[in-house]
Amino acid sequence: MQFHRGRLLDHVHLRVADLAASKRFYQAVLSALGHAEVLQEGPGFFYADELFVNQADDYITRIHLALQAADQASVQAFHRAALAAGGRDNGAPGERPYHPGYYAAFVLDPDGNNIEAVFHGPASRSAASVVISPAAS
Repeated sequence: MQFHRGRLLDHVHLRVADLAASKRFYQAVLSALGHAEVLQEGPGFFYADELFVNQADDYITRIHLALQAADQASVQAFHRAALAAGGRDNGAPGERPYHPGYYAAFVLDPDGNNIEAVFHGPASRSAASVVISPAAS
């Protein structure tokens, strides 16, 4: 049996009521997993593996989940499928200013979570995914 990881999630953005309490919590749990380093601080903070947390005075969306897409056509297909399945448009497919080649679409799922499909532009990867093969017991 093998598990492939690193093909679906691009980043996760959590909006929290108490930034200091959340920071203490995530520093503790990520430290326990060997991922304690804070990559950037400011109005929010980043951790390894693209976890972003910031303070939210409103809760229009609490969770932003970004999914990796293989190309622009996949981003467009995601957007069409999401709308057809009851999602609400939160940003039509198109280039975004985050970095050159960032092409994304955003929808709100039935619970109001902000779901994104993103293609970062043509690139080469060191591997298609990380293959995990559990050790025999």
